[in-house]
Amino acid sequence: MEKRTGHALRLEHIGHRFQNFEALRDVDLEIRAGELVALLGPSGCGKSTLLRILSGFLRQTSGRVLFDGVPVDHLAADKRGVGIVFQNYALFPHMTVRQNIAYGLEAQGWPRARIGGRVDEMLDMVHMQAHGTRLPRQLSGGQQQRIALARCLAVDPKILLLDEPFGALDKNLRLDMQMEVKRLQREYGITTILVTHDQEEALSMADRIAVMNLGAIEQIATPAAIYDQPATAFVNAFVGATNLLDGRIVEGGPQRCVVELADGVAWRLTPGRAIASGTAVRVSVRPEHWRIDAESGDGSEKAHAQAHGDGDPAGLMGHIDAVLTLGPQFVYGVRLDGGASIKVAQSRPLAQRESLAAGARVRVTPVLPDACQVFPVQGQPA
Repeated sequence: MEKRTGHALRLEHIGHRFQNFEALRDVDLEIRAGELVALLGPSGCGKSTLLRILSGFLRQTSGRVLFDGVPVDHLAADKRGVGIVFQNYALFPHMTVRQNIAYGLEAQGWPRARIGGRVDEMLDMVHMQAHGTRLPRQLSGGQQQRIALARCLAVDPKILLLDEPFGALDKNLRLDMQMEVKRLQREYGITTILVTHDQEEALSMADRIAVMNLGAIEQIATPAAIYDQPATAFVNAFVGATNLLDGRIVEGGPQRCVVELADGVAWRLTPGRAIASGTAVRVSVRPEHWRIDAESGDGSEKAHAQAHGDGDPAGLMGHIDAVLTLGPQFVYGVRLDGGASIKVAQSRPLAQRESLAAGARVRVTPVLPDACQVFPVQGQPA
């Protein structure tokens, strides 16, 4: 399969209003040629509105859309060279697989002699050579998704838009199709935008993720940076599971700070931003970033010794409320002595057959202090 040259996309100060409702607020986004970027956010955040503007189905209130540096705002949807794959596939039910793929080529006026070869190329690309004469109803959901993608790519679009494309598939098939689409996108070299509310989908597929909230982009970065270094409390809470512990800055600084938690234990952390002493904060620790140990004593001496030291944060005492076995992981619900409830995820080694029991007294300790995120409580000065 011939690899195409991707096209660059730039959005400049995009805004849109529906009467008195501001759906998009000054959105700036630059997508490199051949890149796959996910627009991730909750329902109502503006990602679907942005997709409609990109595709030409909706004219923005303000700002510009540029392909390869050239404005396309004046172009209708059918003139922009944008391909869209929807969640419901939108295949023509009365047409065969081959006829569905050929439809866009015929609409563009391709010579009939070339259409057959192009359809063969697309069927080969999605590994559906043996299904060309079938109707959509004779295909599985994953097969229909492949044909929808082949039909879209057949006309060689400049930009590929994927609008919640895997939402109708079961979990295992969804994972298979995510890998398949990622492979095709890489091999084909097409610039792609994935619109989704599924964080796992965005994290697994995208080169970069733009997290949207209330009509604006809160952060755009690689999946690893979004997960490990969230720029805002919203991004931290929306992407991945986490635990939030209330605390207060007792020693502020541009590089390090000391946070006193509700149960009196103090942690020396790297907040990534200067936060003034006295500020109420929330400390975020991912479930997989804890160590959990059965505890026979009260641990007070160790906690006191580490409270204001430069070593690892002191452990927090509590008891196990519940235990879940999720395939390769144990997930513990732990009620801390300070009153907070947290989740702790531990990988389950092959040799370990039993988890800690509900009711057990435990100590939980962050294993990656630098991965602890510190966010001022809303309304507090940073």
